[in-house]
Amino acid sequence: MKVEKWTIGLAAAGLVSLPSGVQSEEKASAVMTALSSTTISGYVSASAQWNMGSGNAGVPTYSYGGTSKADGFNLDVVKLSIERPLDEGQWSAGYKADLLFGPDASSFATTSALGGDSSDFAIKQAYVALRAPVGNGLDFKLGVWDTIIGYETFDNGNNPNYTRSYGFTIEPTTHTGLLATYQLNEMFGIAAGIANTFGPTINQKANDPTQPVGDTGKAESYKTYMGSIAFTAPESFGFMQGSTLYFGIINGFDSTVGDD
Repeated sequence: MKVEKWTIGLAAAGLVSLPSGVQSEEKASAVMTALSSTTISGYVSASAQWNMGSGNAGVPTYSYGGTSKADGFNLDVVKLSIERPLDEGQWSAGYKADLLFGPDASSFATTSALGGDSSDFAIKQAYVALRAPVGNGLDFKLGVWDTIIGYETFDNGNNPNYTRSYGFTIEPTTHTGLLATYQLNEMFGIAAGIANTFGPTINQKANDPTQPVGDTGKAESYKTYMGSIAFTAPESFGFMQGSTLYFGIINGFDSTVGDD
């Protein structure tokens, strides 16, 4: 339905109303505009594993493995990602949600502090992304996001090996908080963040580490702090171009009670 521009202007000012057909078209156009910048992606991870020898005796322990996957075929995990990435504007906003389904999802353990059954489902990431026009662009993530340290990753396709190292089993995986990142130039980037805890439990708060075991009181001043600096080799480094060396630190408490 064709409507003159001045009619639309009057409608925007609240002086006239548009026919329902025109309103539906306008709403549909707004929805399509929003969806045009949203991407949906994901993967399915499956595996076959055999351990030579006598059954499951002596199967090494590592993340997302063990006796439950030995000597057979496995569905590992299904990942669904929905994202509206930041654009190139000085001010920009977006979001991202990484959802996990399957056996490895429950092992990822991003359970909610509110309780409930998390079997075979997990939220790997779910954050609002913002960019402020500070220098080269200051980016923020608010919500649940991947930890800033660690060489290995949850995604099998991006990990150097199917198995994980001991370091991966003890390092943080995700945080609930605010993360800021800034690219100084093509070689150096920095990140700094504050989170509830260093653990993956969504919305969980840290307990006061000075209180005796059994005291469940939480102190609002106890947070987890983190920072990192990364160096990416430029083109002049030849075959090392694109390689990244970084240093990061995370300092904070988890949701357990007591000095440990």
